[in-house]
Amino acid sequence: MVSEGVLLGMGNPLLDISAVVDDGFLHKYDIKLNNAILAEDKHLPMYDEMAKNYSVDYIAGGATQNSIRVAQWMLQIPGATTFIGCVGKDKFGEEMKKNAKLAGVNVHYYEDENAGTGTCAVCVVGGERSLIANLSAANCYKSDHLKQPENWALVEKAEYFYIAGFFLTVSPESIQLVAEHAAANNKMFMMNLSAPFICEFFKDAQEKVLPYMDIVFGNETEARTFSKVHGWETDDVEEIALKISQWPKASGTYKRITVITQGPDPVVVAEDGKVKKFPVILLPKEKLVDTNGAGDAFVGGFLSQLVKEKPIEDCVKAGCYASNVIIQRPGCSYPAKPDFE
Repeated sequence: MVSEGVLLGMGNPLLDISAVVDDGFLHKYDIKLNNAILAEDKHLPMYDEMAKNYSVDYIAGGATQNSIRVAQWMLQIPGATTFIGCVGKDKFGEEMKKNAKLAGVNVHYYEDENAGTGTCAVCVVGGERSLIANLSAANCYKSDHLKQPENWALVEKAEYFYIAGFFLTVSPESIQLVAEHAAANNKMFMMNLSAPFICEFFKDAQEKVLPYMDIVFGNETEARTFSKVHGWETDDVEEIALKISQWPKASGTYKRITVITQGPDPVVVAEDGKVKKFPVILLPKEKLVDTNGAGDAFVGGFLSQLVKEKPIEDCVKAGCYASNVIIQRPGCSYPAKPDFE
């Protein structure tokens, strides 16, 4: 049986402002598809422009929160998952709280008095997405909130932890606290490479916590960037996955597993010096709505079986199932019930 609060996620809760745009819009704001960046001043007008000129969906998002929501949906056990992050005291924050509760996730948001809830522009062209995050309140998370007895109790209750790499830009101290707790208590700690810019510009923060990671998730672009940054001189995803899995570990309880998705190409899993490949469920192009949330959903599906102590191939299958569902819908949304066997 899966116990209450078994899976805890911590990250940046963002409201996705999602629209199908055009190449002109991408060019105007210097946006590349299949990428994720933090908003700079030049990007700030785009949020209003999207709302004015395009048909916009508002969807509760943020990478870690997406994965936790999908895991919760796959598990169908109320309160099996917990999420911690920072929102503003505003209508977006209230909306997100309502969304998360409806999804069955136990959210413990730190509410910032001064900053608005973070938003993420999701620009979709031809089904491919680009993410531009304006973190705002999400950037204000403090480890003091995590240390409060009622919140630390959630950490103590959980057996599995998942944090997207994006949170390294916000509160490395909070990540370290959870990572050390997991290592000391034989619990499983997992992170995601998340984006090329994390591997490039937050390399030191990422390296500091890497020894604690029992499972590392990522996609092929992030894996290749990680390889380049570390001077490995290889673009071979299987080789990179293997090298990441062999990086020294803080605790010997689990051997590290690296899981790299490659869009429509097979998922690469490196474990114990060996690489396995698992095919994804292929989708006819006309059924693709957008790829926003596909990687997050893969992780959510994977985690839903991991917490049931299922073998890795079942976890990968569930990940592939969940991402296949999500790419046929706008953003990281899903039907009422999963039908995963």
